[in-house]
Amino acid sequence: MKILVTGSNGLLGQKLIQLLSKKDNVELLATSKGENRFNIKEGYHYQSLDITNRTEVLNVVDGFQPDAIINTAAMTNVDACESDKELCWDLNVNAVKYFIEAAEKNNSHLIHLSTDFVFDGKDGPYKEDDQPNPLSYYGESKYEAEKLLEASKIKWSIARTIIVYGIADDMSRSNIVLWAKEALEKGNPLTIVDDQFRSPTLAEDLAMGCYLIAQKEAEGIFHLSGKDVMSIIDLVYKVADFYGLDKSIITPIKTASLNQAAKRPPKTGFVLDKAINDLGYNPVSFEEGLAELTKQLEI
Repeated sequence: MKILVTGSNGLLGQKLIQLLSKKDNVELLATSKGENRFNIKEGYHYQSLDITNRTEVLNVVDGFQPDAIINTAAMTNVDACESDKELCWDLNVNAVKYFIEAAEKNNSHLIHLSTDFVFDGKDGPYKEDDQPNPLSYYGESKYEAEKLLEASKIKWSIARTIIVYGIADDMSRSNIVLWAKEALEKGNPLTIVDDQFRSPTLAEDLAMGCYLIAQKEAEGIFHLSGKDVMSIIDLVYKVADFYGLDKSIITPIKTASLNQAAKRPPKTGFVLDKAINDLGYNPVSFEEGLAELTKQLEI
């Protein structure tokens, strides 16, 4: 099976390389903008790809003719999407148009990563067929891409996820778990929102979910996240507890007082029944995820 992964320098992209490069039945082409920043270089091919360039997208996909494309590349900084709407639209919507075009030409199954931010957070946890109502430009751009896929003639899947955490090489951006751990280890006081609820997702679990979709040629929308719904402050408390760090330096704060550019949904979280039953998706608990992280940090 030939699989093309976009955004392979990112956290999920690296975990997909780790997983897929070990599979005997997979030929993998990893793509990202610029050079390959992942330390594992064996077991797959790498090509630089600017997903906002239609010609490049068509050339790379035509050249490889993948059975499946897993599109993890996106602009995910929610506040930056508000301030640079053009770039956000280019990366999150126009790029998906190009991949749909390329997938149609090559009869490829397009598996596209989306987000809990397509929902307004009034009624979480959400099922796949719940009605999106994004609050931010980021959420709007991701929902627009979903609609493009649903209207297309190709084989498509949408994998929505929530707060992905894990360890990657040469990460230009951290994730909340590593950020909180590092700050608490340094004794830096943290103010954390207590009125937003999410299901943090271990990057390895998400990579496995994406692979299962490709392997089973499962079409439609799938919710892939961790199984525990918790407030953001609880997440940080759990990190402190797990590593035996001082919780007294964590102060609760309300979302409204942060004056962030983009609105956040108050409570998301996913109902995972469809992914568990149709794909055999089996995510770890948050504590098990932290144990896995710790193991990787010790290597």
